[in-house]
Amino acid sequence: MPPRSPLPQRQGLDAAWLRTPDNDPDAHAPWATMRDYLLDRLPAVVPVPQMLAAGEFVDRSGRPWSGEEPYRPNAFVWFHRPLAPEPFVPFALEMLDSDARVVVVDKPHFLATTPRGAHVRETVLVRLRVSLGLPELAPAHRLDRLTAGVLVLTTERNHRAAYAGLFQSRAVRKTYEALAPFDPELEFPRRVIGRIEKRRGSLQAAVVAGEPNAETLIELVETRGRYARYRLTPITGKTHQLRVHLAALGLPILGDPLYPTVLDIGPDDFSSPLQLVARRLRFTDPIDQTPRDYTSRFALEWPGAAR
Repeated sequence: MPPRSPLPQRQGLDAAWLRTPDNDPDAHAPWATMRDYLLDRLPAVVPVPQMLAAGEFVDRSGRPWSGEEPYRPNAFVWFHRPLAPEPFVPFALEMLDSDARVVVVDKPHFLATTPRGAHVRETVLVRLRVSLGLPELAPAHRLDRLTAGVLVLTTERNHRAAYAGLFQSRAVRKTYEALAPFDPELEFPRRVIGRIEKRRGSLQAAVVAGEPNAETLIELVETRGRYARYRLTPITGKTHQLRVHLAALGLPILGDPLYPTVLDIGPDDFSSPLQLVARRLRFTDPIDQTPRDYTSRFALEWPGAAR
C-alpha cells in the first residue's frame, strides 16, 4: 500500500499514484529521466509534458517532479488524472440514514458505486463526497452499477474496517428482488449451488465445473402471466452471482444486458433498467451493537402486459 497521498482530493476524487520499479543497482535502467518513465508508463491521454510544466506530478512529500531528475527507482509519483467526459446519470440518490459513522443510501440503477473505467464522477462515492463534504467516505460493500438498492458507506477511515468486516464475514443479511420469466416446471424455493468464475477479458461470469463457491436461495413471490417476482438471498457474494444463477435456470433478469447474451447498449441509454433491487439489508452495528435494518423503496417495473 502507498503512503497517504500528499495531494488533496479534487472534485471528490483521490489522486492517482505510481511507484517506479526496483532496480538492480548494477543494471541499466530503461529510463534516463523521470520524464522518460512517465511518458512510457502513462497512456497518451495523460498530457505528461504539460502536467510536469505545471508542477502536477509530486513526490511523497508533495514536492513537484520537474521530469529532468535522473530516473529514481522505488519512488512514488502522485498526480490527478485528467477527467474524460461521461454521461450524466439522471437519477437521484435517496438518503436512508446518516450518522457519525455511516451513510446509507438507496442507490438508483445505472449509478456505479465507485469510480472505475468510464464511470468516475457519476458514481455514488464521488457524488456523496462532494455533496456531504466527507472526503474519507468509502463503501462498506459494493452494488453493481446496474443494480439498485440499499448501499452502506462509512464516513471516516477509522470506521471502515469494522463495517466492511461485517460484509466480508457474511454477518449481514441481504435480500434482493428480481423480475424474470416464470417457468411452471421449476419448483421453488430452491437453492442454487455451483462454481462461478469470471475470466479476464470476459464481460460475463459463468457457471463452471469444480468445487462450489456460490450459493443463492431463490423464492417465488408472485406471478403475473409469463413473468414472476423472485426473492433472492445470496449466501456468498461472487461477481454477478444472482444474475448468473437465474440465467442458468433459464430465467434471465429482465433488462439484463449481459445474461444470457451480451448486448451493445450505449452508456447514455437508461431506457431499460435491470430489474434487480437490493431490497433489504440487516445487521448488528459492530460499534454499539444496535440493530440496523434498511429497505429500498425502488419499485420493480413489470412488463406492460403483466402490470
